[in-house]
Amino acid sequence: MSGTKANAPRLCNATLAALPADIAHPAYDRSTVTAGIVHLGIGAFHRAHQAVYVDDVLADDPSWGIVAASLRSADTRDALSPQGGLYTLSVRSGAGEALRVIGSVMDVLVASEAREPLLEAMANPRVRIVSLTITEKGYCHDPATGALNESHPDIRDDLQTPDAPKTAPGLIVEALARRRAAGAPPFTVLTCDNLPANGAVVKRILDRFAALRDADLGAYVAGELACPSTMVDRITPATTDADLVSIAARLGVRDAWPVVTEPFSQWVIEDRFPAGRPPLENVGAELVADVAPYEEMKLRLLNGAHSSLAYLGYLAGYVFVDEAMAGPAFDRFAATLMEEVTPTLNVPAGTDLAAYKRSLLERFRNPALKHRTWQICMDGSQKLPQRLLGPIRDRLAQGAPIDCLALGVAGWMRYVTGIDEKGEPIDVRDPLAELLRDIADRAGPSAERLAPALIAVEEIFGADLAADPRFQEAVTQALAGLYETGAKRAVAEVASPRN
Repeated sequence: MSGTKANAPRLCNATLAALPADIAHPAYDRSTVTAGIVHLGIGAFHRAHQAVYVDDVLADDPSWGIVAASLRSADTRDALSPQGGLYTLSVRSGAGEALRVIGSVMDVLVASEAREPLLEAMANPRVRIVSLTITEKGYCHDPATGALNESHPDIRDDLQTPDAPKTAPGLIVEALARRRAAGAPPFTVLTCDNLPANGAVVKRILDRFAALRDADLGAYVAGELACPSTMVDRITPATTDADLVSIAARLGVRDAWPVVTEPFSQWVIEDRFPAGRPPLENVGAELVADVAPYEEMKLRLLNGAHSSLAYLGYLAGYVFVDEAMAGPAFDRFAATLMEEVTPTLNVPAGTDLAAYKRSLLERFRNPALKHRTWQICMDGSQKLPQRLLGPIRDRLAQGAPIDCLALGVAGWMRYVTGIDEKGEPIDVRDPLAELLRDIADRAGPSAERLAPALIAVEEIFGADLAADPRFQEAVTQALAGLYETGAKRAVAEVASPRN
């Protein structure tokens, strides 16, 4: 256990050779790797997903190393920079744990502290891709419409001082402007966030931001910039202190920020890269002409069920998703919600949909993952439109019931009041948290007042759902059930076999 002590050696290039034989680590020479990708938003998901695929590519083509950046927090930089960007990937399932050291991240910057070095990296002609995992709120857009939120204070600031941007749109457009001035071709923008038609959304945002900044630059970005769509999938819970201790004990050295994930990983990418791309199809990614069917299936089945399980599970007192799934009611509820969503899907050709849904339930049950319901609940106002409200609109258009989906929305409503079923405070993390809490405080614990008041928030629900009595009635009834009987009983009733 000496490797867990504070003064133990740190994971770094110099300690790789001393790792135990069962710990995989880069077989390529990291000193030959050059940057071909700049990634904005280096959180746990990027390190468990895209950076792993790139790590697999580097043995054959070392020109695709990653320069990563956090837009505000210095935590990841402070953890990984002393390690030369190295970190441990812990893949866990009921069968055990496999550890692997990832070496694709060459450098980590903090945009708020190193804006100019970041822009210089993005403007470097050798960088051919700028990728993003900045979460839905990082796009500074209206989730209901997908358009740039032109009144966002950070967007207004970036338009006033375009050479000192704070937002991802501002950084990208400034880097494109510099490349254009230098005669360098634009990079490809590769968004890997859970937005419907994410490539089209980010293209629309960047086109508009560039046009607001300068008409000629707007025309250049609109005409030259490629933003392919993607679908990404890998459940990645937050790393805990216990994870740090157990992983260090296995490694024999300290890793300040390992990442924990599941065995499953999927990356579907629209194959449109004018500036070139790594051979990701050789390492398990799927390069396709149209991502939309894959994206819709994942957002509505996996993410929709996951969010619903998180809100209702948290209210029911479950800390982890697998705990909720261990009881028959929540397991049945997840399966029933997926059946409710299925008629709204355009299923990719050759997909075994029944097997896919079974695999999702098994992933939710993974006892080794320990994915906190509270973590999944974050930023719900940004996630609801694509995860639950899209299939609700389609079900209503079909004249079909929305019992499970409405209960998922009601669970979110009950959660954002900031008070749980025991009267204890909830730490609600959401860009609209203050607005939502104010609405909840004014409405009080009454479904008849709270549901319509929240549905009236157009940046989440749009105008159409607020005007649809079927939606209002279903959500109000579901929310009333949560107040009257609690989440466990409400879930059991909607998931009962008669439904």
